[in-house]
Amino acid sequence: MNFFESQDKVRKNTVLLALLFGLALVSLIVMTNLLVMGVFGYLNSEQLQNGESLLEQMDWQTFAGVSVAVVVLVLAGSLYKIMLLSTGGKVVAEALGGQLIPQNTNNLQQRKLLNVVEEMAIASGTPPPPVYLLTQEAGINAFAAGFSPRDAVIGVTQGTIDHLSRDQLQGVIAHEFSHIFNGDMRLNIRLMGALNGILIIGLAGYYILYASSFSRRGRGNSKNSGGILALGIGLMVIGFAGTFFGGLIKAAVSRQREYLADASAVQFTRNQDGIAGALKRIGGLKLGSKLESPAAPEISHAFFAQGVSGFMEGLAATHPPLKKRILRIEPQWDGKFDTADKIDSNQDTGMDHGQGASKKANMTQDQFGNTGNKNIPLATGAAIAHVAAAINQIGNPATETIEHARSLLAELPIVIKDAAREPYGARALMYSLVLDGGQVVRDQQLAHLNVNADEGVFALSQKLSPLLLGLEIKFRLPLIDIAIPALKQLSLKQYQVFRDNLTTLIAMDSRLDLLEWSLQNILFTHLDGQFFKRVDTTTRYSNVKQLKQETELLLSVLAYAGQPEQSAIEAAFAAAVQTLEVGGLQLMAKSAINVTELDNALQKLQKLKPLLKQQLLQACAASIERDQQIAPVEIELLRAFADALGCPMPLVILSE
Repeated sequence: MNFFESQDKVRKNTVLLALLFGLALVSLIVMTNLLVMGVFGYLNSEQLQNGESLLEQMDWQTFAGVSVAVVVLVLAGSLYKIMLLSTGGKVVAEALGGQLIPQNTNNLQQRKLLNVVEEMAIASGTPPPPVYLLTQEAGINAFAAGFSPRDAVIGVTQGTIDHLSRDQLQGVIAHEFSHIFNGDMRLNIRLMGALNGILIIGLAGYYILYASSFSRRGRGNSKNSGGILALGIGLMVIGFAGTFFGGLIKAAVSRQREYLADASAVQFTRNQDGIAGALKRIGGLKLGSKLESPAAPEISHAFFAQGVSGFMEGLAATHPPLKKRILRIEPQWDGKFDTADKIDSNQDTGMDHGQGASKKANMTQDQFGNTGNKNIPLATGAAIAHVAAAINQIGNPATETIEHARSLLAELPIVIKDAAREPYGARALMYSLVLDGGQVVRDQQLAHLNVNADEGVFALSQKLSPLLLGLEIKFRLPLIDIAIPALKQLSLKQYQVFRDNLTTLIAMDSRLDLLEWSLQNILFTHLDGQFFKRVDTTTRYSNVKQLKQETELLLSVLAYAGQPEQSAIEAAFAAAVQTLEVGGLQLMAKSAINVTELDNALQKLQKLKPLLKQQLLQACAASIERDQQIAPVEIELLRAFADALGCPMPLVILSE
């Protein structure tokens, strides 16, 4: 099952979640009405003695009123929780007591963890997610939380970095990346919201009991206060039933996803000993994978391993048993857990190895030609296969891709790498990447930064920009990815200043460079959701023909970007159309291509169903491959398109 199939599967699991939630809601309605009938019977016992039945006392109007009250209470509780979690995974991490690990940390264990996350993220074509450390948790566990890769975080317990080797840690992180890419996080957020609504009935009972305790003190024990007491206790009992339903729903939705994530982790790392070793360490550790945080039960379905225990653990466990998970990965396992509490001495110690544009809307022939081929080497041969494979590897990059990411990080100068990992340096580097090669425009850009950049950033830009002049094009995307987590640490005011400055710098040369547009698009795609309110619509498109003009625009931009001759441009566009198998698409004239419309087109195309996004990206790859030559601008554009579609694309290895 690839990334797109898994995304589609999650949509079906959401339907399953809605069905189970509905069944639980019906059960709560029935139980609450039975409780109200019992309370009525207690309060009106004299009428019962006269031969009147409970059903006669409980008319349909009362039944409807109680039912509506339950529905409103449950839905309100669910929506409130989902809104609370709408800011991203950091809310979940902080609720568990997690502390953000700084990108420039000098702690060797934390550095090792960040290096593993960074390598996997860059290989996968996505910025490294922020990593939170649960310093008070000695068990081995981890989780990924958020709505999408753009706002995802990874949480890791202190016990995980204390007790696991680098390979084992890599297996755990690969498991969590699988949850990020497969859409499991969004499902987990919805599950948390649904369960909060179900449990709200019990909370209502608690507050009724709390309020009735004060009432009894003032008025004495009366029959009415006894009825209120019975109602409160009954609602709390129903709340326990809600907990039972919640456990069953978690188990139904979560267990198979864990098997899939384990399998993806093995494919991701090509090392079954990593994740299997981590599971064996959990089995051999006294604390296992248990968490002590009071918030752990609510989030238990999102953990790497079973995080809480209880009397229903077997029936409603959110994770399959350790032994079954290990045997699926390593069928020849002898059944012995790892009780040796030590980490390999030869493992990595943690140190590094050795949207809107305000410029002219129309793109000219010269701008397209210069962007695609001027002074930029072309990759041929084996690189072509990597472009085609990259689409199929979305969410699950190959081993050589991970090794390539590790190699790029090792080659990237330490001064630049360290600067990208902290907010001041990250801003300075992104400004430096868009500084013009001509002295006149460059002086204007620097003058603007001197006046408008935050204090210290301008001076740092002057210091770092010369280092980027000789930097190879292959380092651009990894550098952008490394900088994004640091930029997410800015305040809203700082980000607005950075965003405005970057847009202004790009606009100062009065022409559009597609590398500048892709940089801007990648940054704003990942950062705007962090600082501005997310607008999530339910509109979905089930056919590419519904977005014919948007598709034409996207494929036209890519065809013009990589080809110097009109015949080659038309051939590249035709190759994309043939792959997409959508008739009636026409190559747009250059003069008709508008940057603002391109941004708007990507926003609409993002709402395509997952399998259609796969077809669209495969069409883009066909366009790039048509002439058997690849310009880096084509790869960067494809990455920008994939990011905007919510499909993180693995690194493409450009080699001669």
